Amino acid sequence: MEGIPYSDYLVFVDESGDHGLVTPDKEFPVFALVFCIISKHDYLNFLVPTVQKLKLDIWGHDQVILHERDIRKESGIFATLRTNRALREEFLERLTQIIADAPIQLITSIIDKPKLLSKYATPFNPYELALRFCMERVLLYLSSQGESGKRLHVLLEARGKIEDAQLELEFRRICANQCDWYYKETDFQKMKFEPVFVPKASNSTGLQIADLVARPLALQYLRPAQANRTYEILKSKELKRKVFP
Repeated sequence: MEGIPYSDYLVFVDESGDHGLVTPDKEFPVFALVFCIISKHDYLNFLVPTVQKLKLDIWGHDQVILHERDIRKESGIFATLRTNRALREEFLERLTQIIADAPIQLITSIIDKPKLLSKYATPFNPYELALRFCMERVLLYLSSQGESGKRLHVLLEARGKIEDAQLELEFRRICANQCDWYYKETDFQKMKFEPVFVPKASNSTGLQIADLVARPLALQYLRPAQANRTYEILKSKELKRKVFP
C-alpha cells in the first residue's frame, strides 16, 4: 500500500454481548458492535491526555485498563472504589465527563438474536452481519469527510488466534466487495480498510472508550424505558444505528 496516504481518522471497535446463536442469553439476547470514530488530531490532543491524567490522578500510574465490566462490578483494581466513596464519585464523575466531551462519532449495529433465529432458517453469524453494517456506514461518513482513497486503520481487540483469523478473513472479504447476502451494493474499495488486532494488555485508550460505550448502547435497545445516564450523553454522538432484523 505504498503511496496511499493515511486517513486523518482512527476507528476503534468493540462489542457487547455474545455473537453465538446456539443458546442466546435470555437476559442479554443481542449482539452489539460499535465503531468509535475519532480524528487523529483529537485523539492525540484530547482523548489520550485526558484519560491518562485521570489514571495518574486516581491511581498514580497509567497502567490501568478501563474495562466497563470491571468498573461496573468494582472488581480488580476498581475494588478500591467500594471502600472509598469520595474516590469512587470523583472517578465516575470525571470519566463520565470525559465521555461527554470526547470528540467521537459512533456507529452501532445491534443484532437481535431471537428475531434473527425466528426469521432465518440458516442465519448468518451476528458478528459478520454487524461488521458489514458498521463498515458500510463508516465508509459513507468518512467519504463525506474527504477521506476517500485513504488508508484507514480499524483497531479491534484481539480475541484469539483462530477467532482473529476468521474475523480478518471476513473483514477482507467485505473490503473486496465479496458479499453475496446483502441487497445493497457498496464499493468498499473507495477506502483502504486495514484491520489491526490489538491485545487488551496494550492499554489502548481508544479501545477502552469503545468498550465503555458498547454496553450502554446495547442496553438502550434492550430496555429503552430503563434509566441510562451514559446513553443520554452518547445519543448525540451516534451517527447511525442499524438494528437487524
